[in-house]
Amino acid sequence: MAPKPIIAPSILASDFGKLFSECSRIIHDAGADWLHIDIMDGHFVPNITIGAPVVTCIRGAVERNADWSKGVFDCHMMVAEPQKWVSDFKEAGCDLYCFHQEAAAASKDPVTSPTELIRQIHALGMKAGVAVKPGTPVDVLYPLLDGEGEKPDMVLVMTVEPGFGGQKFQARCMPKVAALRARYPELDIEVDGGLGLGTIEQAAEAGANVIVAGTAVFGAADPAEVVRTLRETVQRHLAR
Repeated sequence: MAPKPIIAPSILASDFGKLFSECSRIIHDAGADWLHIDIMDGHFVPNITIGAPVVTCIRGAVERNADWSKGVFDCHMMVAEPQKWVSDFKEAGCDLYCFHQEAAAASKDPVTSPTELIRQIHALGMKAGVAVKPGTPVDVLYPLLDGEGEKPDMVLVMTVEPGFGGQKFQARCMPKVAALRARYPELDIEVDGGLGLGTIEQAAEAGANVIVAGTAVFGAADPAEVVRTLRETVQRHLAR
């Protein structure tokens, strides 16, 4: 199946004082497809954000469509031990559990192998994503994507160093996106970091179809117009 444009604003850029209504506003009023939820543990990245209890609280703000086209909670697990939290986030309402390849590679625990983690995630009815930092070559994922075991539903190419919002988009990461799109034409490829109206053309041209934008959407005077422009740009490049 050909990939579709998916706009997934990051709630890291929202007003946490009214997080429930912010999530509802961006999905229902602005027309975003998914919500990107950054989970940071202070170990894998030097920052701490939210955990499963907060995800539970905001789940009621957004209903996921049966066809996964709307309201998906895309949980980006910037945590040192991703195997520990799979069940907790399923119970909290996570739909797509995206762990970092670097965290899995650094662990000596066999249950953190990417293949085993994906199996666990799928067994609980969630989709699985694998993320890579800007400095990680994308070919480390080829054995996982080409192997006989369970495969990720999405690959996330970070376009900033994970840990903090508001960083500048790193165009040097676009060849990784292009390589993935050429090799896996039907794969959902997500980009996260510094995405907005000024950088979406580069990401879409490289082949990204899942766009994480934080401040560009939540901070916009007209979020719906930004979401629409991001989606139209991605669609134009996917149609080529």
